[in-house]
Amino acid sequence: FTTPNTERFLKDEVASFAIQNTRVLRNINYNTFDAVFFPGGYGLLWDLASDSFVIKMIEDFAKTGRPIAMVCHAPGILRDVKKPNGEPFVKGVKLTGFKNSEDVEIELLHHLLFSLEDELKLRGANYISKGNWKPNVIVDGVLMTGQSPASAPPLAEALAKRLNDSKLKGNNKRLSK
Repeated sequence: FTTPNTERFLKDEVASFAIQNTRVLRNINYNTFDAVFFPGGYGLLWDLASDSFVIKMIEDFAKTGRPIAMVCHAPGILRDVKKPNGEPFVKGVKLTGFKNSEDVEIELLHHLLFSLEDELKLRGANYISKGNWKPNVIVDGVLMTGQSPASAPPLAEALAKRLNDSKLKGNNKRLSK
């Protein structure tokens, strides 16, 4: 399954070089980044969702007002992220992510470590979804989420717009580096 965006990405020499030279996340100083974008995929439910480094990184991005973009299953990483007062980060926050009915449709829900939709609702998230496989982007403060693979392009565009608007307003001097 590919889209025009993934086909373009696979033919991009710079992207290929970056993939072949991927650095370990723990070895990156995330304080030099203006935003973070977590793509989806099932694997992150087993590793990133319980990774103390990733959880702290998200908490630090939120404290400093830097955008956190997540698509598909990536919002599952928020399961154990906390606000400074110890409450779940998602409590009272509008967001979206891959729906249970989407996982059921592809017969994977029963194989997952946890249901993204159920876990986020359990922690008080205001989970907002549209029809299966439809583009759906929800922005609430620093958190920017997309429901399904169809949401990746509009989510990336929303993040780029936020960063460009911030740069134009001079709100973040790091954006010009």
